[in-house]
Amino acid sequence: MASSSITLTQLRAFVEAAKAGSFTAAADTLEMTQPSISELVRKLEDNYELPLFVRGGRQLRLTAAGDELLVWARRIFDAVDGADQSMRDLRGLVSGTASFGVLRNASYYLLSDLAQRFHREYPGVQIRLIGQNSVEVAAAVRSGELEAGLAVLPINDEGLVVTPLLRDETLWASADGSRTTSPITIGQITEVPLVLYDAHYGWSDPTRRQLAERAAAAGVRLVPEIEVENVEAALELVARGVGETLVAGAVARGSGFPAGISTTPFAEPIFDTIALIRREKTTLSPVTQRLADMATEMLLGSNAEWASPGELPEGD
Repeated sequence: MASSSITLTQLRAFVEAAKAGSFTAAADTLEMTQPSISELVRKLEDNYELPLFVRGGRQLRLTAAGDELLVWARRIFDAVDGADQSMRDLRGLVSGTASFGVLRNASYYLLSDLAQRFHREYPGVQIRLIGQNSVEVAAAVRSGELEAGLAVLPINDEGLVVTPLLRDETLWASADGSRTTSPITIGQITEVPLVLYDAHYGWSDPTRRQLAERAAAAGVRLVPEIEVENVEAALELVARGVGETLVAGAVARGSGFPAGISTTPFAEPIFDTIALIRREKTTLSPVTQRLADMATEMLLGSNAEWASPGELPEGD
């Protein structure tokens, strides 16, 4: 009957001796003396009153008990190695830099406090949160400038791993309430001046790209009369009656959405699908992985009432 517990040192000596076939070779590997290795194994055998090796000949051979112990010993050291790696990964969260691309309209998806929350939990880590158009986020992740980011689909996903997280319906916005009493068609949006944002990327912007594809399918050509860079500027023009625009549902639900503007869905629905993206064949650094996990948790948790992960379309 065992009189004491197995120690990791004893198991390590046993495993190395079994692997090398001799106490001398095991001693060289572990930088110990041959008598020390022999004594560690002998204590194991005495403890259980079972021989672990057949001595004699030029090489040690495992007994049935030795074979059984070796299986468990390997499992133990796999777990120890895993624990060691886990602690080293967590140590990486003490310092380093996390680089992550966020949606230009991140505040509407309740991500505005991401930096504050991450810094509070990991004060030693430097954070690079870059908010820009999804086209630019995808390009920066593909080039390695950013490790990962959130983007609205569709994007050019060549060289990227795309994980859809949720989708948000795109709505039509107008200061004329009579225009939003029922879902709007592509043909109807050509009846008034068109105001669009994300002027820099134009029809490359994922949401505008979907609108353009719908218009092309309907045989309609869309020409914006006014283009601005951000959605707030576009909504200000709409509120003044200058024209109409499209907005993400999250924007329409925001507390700052102009009171004089009403919205309606498209007759053929359009959705902004938000996805987590990273480069293919790469592993995120521990700090960026944690930042990506936190952003995902916040995005899904805060917007759970309208997120539909199970029905998400694939990327391009």
